[in-house]
Amino acid sequence: MVHSFGFLSTHPPTHCGLATFNSSLVTHLTATGVRGGVVRVGADGPPGPDVVHTWSKPGEPGWSGAADALNAFDVAVVQHEYGIYPGPAGADLVPLLHRLTVPSMVILHTVLAQPSPAQKALLEEICAAAGVIVTMTGTARDRLLLGYAVDAAKVTVIPHGAAGHADLPVARNTRPHLLTWGLLGPGKGIEWALRAVARLRPLNPRPVYTVAGRTHPKVLETDGEAYRGSLRFLAEVLGITADVRYEPEYHDDAALGRLIRSADVVMLPYDSREQVSSGVLVEAVAAGVPVVATPFPHAVELLTDGPGLLVPHRDPVALAAAVRRILTEPDLAATLSGTRPKSPTPRWPAVADSYRMLGDRLLAGAAATAPA
Repeated sequence: MVHSFGFLSTHPPTHCGLATFNSSLVTHLTATGVRGGVVRVGADGPPGPDVVHTWSKPGEPGWSGAADALNAFDVAVVQHEYGIYPGPAGADLVPLLHRLTVPSMVILHTVLAQPSPAQKALLEEICAAAGVIVTMTGTARDRLLLGYAVDAAKVTVIPHGAAGHADLPVARNTRPHLLTWGLLGPGKGIEWALRAVARLRPLNPRPVYTVAGRTHPKVLETDGEAYRGSLRFLAEVLGITADVRYEPEYHDDAALGRLIRSADVVMLPYDSREQVSSGVLVEAVAAGVPVVATPFPHAVELLTDGPGLLVPHRDPVALAAAVRRILTEPDLAATLSGTRPKSPTPRWPAVADSYRMLGDRLLAGAAATAPA
């Protein structure tokens, strides 16, 4: 039985999807009685009480110290995303995995359909070094097994957890409320959503569109608030400045839940064709709010014949038409709100329990193969 998990990831106060996911997993796993400690990647602000080590230096001093800190636990849980770890394409993660003396599980947040040769080779090395590999969707698992040299027996699917905001009351609005939230930056497709909102002006009452979330820290570091500024300028040109509001702050779970439940439609107009896992999508679906999204892989898996509508990438006409249908066809809105996705969207306690059981199996397997 696993008594302790060590987690390698970005972690609050860092604001990114990976840090939020890791924080939720730590919180709900430790609530089951196991001990948890975080080896955080990067040094954004002072560490919280659950952080036992910070990996902020590239090269051997960084990865060896992080590995040694993880070896103090029964099982190491490694979050993998491109752009997180030091080294070319994050290559410093490989020697860290080889230095581990405890069983490891690697959670893949991105599986690229068309990786560069370096990205492909690196992910294959990471998967070879891991004890087990977790994807959060069947699409990601299939993409991994078809496109990479990976031992299929190592791969398991555990869905992304949801906070369960559906229990909160629905806010009553005087105007239809459209919502997009998450870290802001190019690729989010907000410019297409703004063009769609402009096409919805003939509706009475006119919808109001909320763009909630801070600018992504990497975008802020290189470009400042240029993207947000470009969105404000576009809204002005389109004549919808009064119909768009920005909430450029981090929302805790309670505030985010209230915001989601105030929405009539969640819009996810992402440019990405690679995104195999989206926490924002999971929370919207779990909250019972109709979703209109572009066909990135996770959206296709959750929304096809399910609780939302898919529209082509970079097509504000189609986006506006889909939103208009939901706002003006009560039966459609009710059907989407009440439809369960084909893929599960379990709440975090159930997801944490799946990781705990996987850790137990991993540890039992390692004990069985250990030399006498």
